[in-house]
Amino acid sequence: MSVPFFGRADVERAVSPLEAYEAVREGFVAYARGEWTMQPKLYVTNYPAGDFRAMPAIGGGHALLKWVTSFPGNPGIGLPTVTGLVVLNDADTGMLVAVLDAGAVTSLRTGAAAVLAAATLGRGGSIAVVGCGVNGAAAAGTFSALGLPLAVWDVDGARAAAVAESAGGVVAPTREDALSADVVVTVTPGREILFAAGSLRAGQHVSLMGADGPGKAEIAVEEIARARLFCDDWEQASHGGELAAGVEAGLVARDDVTELGRVLAGEAEGRRSDDEITLFDSTGLAIQDLAIARGALAKAGELGLTTFDI
Repeated sequence: MSVPFFGRADVERAVSPLEAYEAVREGFVAYARGEWTMQPKLYVTNYPAGDFRAMPAIGGGHALLKWVTSFPGNPGIGLPTVTGLVVLNDADTGMLVAVLDAGAVTSLRTGAAAVLAAATLGRGGSIAVVGCGVNGAAAAGTFSALGLPLAVWDVDGARAAAVAESAGGVVAPTREDALSADVVVTVTPGREILFAAGSLRAGQHVSLMGADGPGKAEIAVEEIARARLFCDDWEQASHGGELAAGVEAGLVARDDVTELGRVLAGEAEGRRSDDEITLFDSTGLAIQDLAIARGALAKAGELGLTTFDI
């Protein structure tokens, strides 16, 4: 039996940003309705260098396991932060049907989730992406695919300029200008607080994508208490996302947080007023990876992929 392998370029050819956006939306809804299931990601840590993550999910006739790394210091030595493989199986027979580059799957679904939360919970207005690495570039590309103008900012000015050009946006004059936009997506390593106490404005929406593990944070814990809170998955977010600090401080309880999938499925309320501050905490879900992998598999016959026999 021949199994297709999707390298990074193959994943990007198979699934456009708009297709990723719709696939991730469908994945969130299926998860909220109990049609797709997953377990919280398992961390195998080697801090401070980084960590390894095992992420299983099942739904839509397929089962998935993603084995992926996060080593934030890698770009400094010419290596990617995220590497790994996604293994996709037929859920009825257990047979392997595809192997995909985890970095490409991760960036597509991260960009899609960031923009999906912003479109669902934001009130519109100016848009900014802070952090122009692979995942930040994917978020900018998704906004662009939806025809939404944006500004970007990064500590590396050349990288910000490249992403702005690719997404048809502009580079924000300063980080503070970017962080004051009506809709902000942050995709940083999570080593530095971006939103200090008292900094969020009435009506602002922030999609916090960088703090996806213990010890990371892009927002002060005091600011979490000021916002209406949403997350991708409570179990993950309460232990390894931005919300974990609020839980530990006694400022956030389960009833304070709404999962995005329930809003998309029409089971929970989203933004309630123009003045409400909304915050989306993303930890990254295996069901998002499953949505992208299934979308890629549907295009396998069109791409002339490398295959291997099992």
